[in-house]
Amino acid sequence: MVELWDNYLWPLIWIVIKILVIVVPILLAVAYLTYAERKVIGAMHLRKGPNVVGPFGLLQPLADGAKLFLKETIIPSSANRAVFLVAPMLTFFLALVAWAVIPFGEGLVLADINVGLLYLFAISSLGVYGVLMAGWASNSKYAFLGALRSAAQMVSYEVSMGFVIISVLICVGSLNLTAVVEAQRDMWFVIPLLPMAVVFFISTLAETNRHPFDLPEAEAELVAGYNVEYSAMTFALFFLGEYANMILMCAMTTILFLGGWLPPLDIAPFNLIPGPVWFALKISALLFIFIWVRASFPRYRYDQLMRLGWKVFLPLSLAAVVIVSGVLVAFDMVPNAAAAG
Repeated sequence: MVELWDNYLWPLIWIVIKILVIVVPILLAVAYLTYAERKVIGAMHLRKGPNVVGPFGLLQPLADGAKLFLKETIIPSSANRAVFLVAPMLTFFLALVAWAVIPFGEGLVLADINVGLLYLFAISSLGVYGVLMAGWASNSKYAFLGALRSAAQMVSYEVSMGFVIISVLICVGSLNLTAVVEAQRDMWFVIPLLPMAVVFFISTLAETNRHPFDLPEAEAELVAGYNVEYSAMTFALFFLGEYANMILMCAMTTILFLGGWLPPLDIAPFNLIPGPVWFALKISALLFIFIWVRASFPRYRYDQLMRLGWKVFLPLSLAAVVIVSGVLVAFDMVPNAAAAG
């Protein structure tokens, strides 16, 4: 019995505890990101935003969650019930499992695998399936058109994101996310690779269907797009998945270009602040830009969206791979993959 506990039960319980330590704060962050978004956009529009439920409106996310939880889940009579219900679950699940390889600090990672970046890219690529399933299973023209838009949009911008990630990997010599952060101890990659950091961040806006690239759920012509037929908790799962993906994309940008948990300068008082705090602060700053863009920019036309992805970002990111590779080879700066981990 003792051997069973030591070898099987306790390791399993410990893994579940570590998963909860990651998932619960993420869900709380998602809830209060919605509050922060409404407050920031309210301030930019010269209005108050949520201010009634609780002090300063701080209980508004809990009230919204309770409302969605208590509502009746309505499934259209012509919908494919199984796929209709699985789609939001898949979107929400994929938004959470990607966090398994994200290092929050030195040694603070659930699974420190050597192909962490490849895992992240694969999980983010699968996100389109939840949207496609939702649009098809709803049996609605608006939902289906939104799903088709989303599929084309996410695939288009994943190409340029992939090339940007390759240019970072060439500088690091490893797919391990901890190694990517450690390679930025002397200089964050945002400095030498600034154009690629901008391309990657704008691509994350398109990847998460956020303004000004929210064509899949454009209210003006698609009345909410792929999730138009969803209500109650099925809608809430899409909502949570979208905001969890926003935080994940900001975490990826932080790891790839902003030094992860590393402080800007390795001197006091910067190095006195714990690494996870720096990581959270950088993610928060990027999320503020997400919100700022939503409050500031009009929605792109679909042809503009595709032209930006295929005629601007793709050539730029492809050229960056060639230029970065050439510079590293010319100056004999190619990193040792074994040393990088």
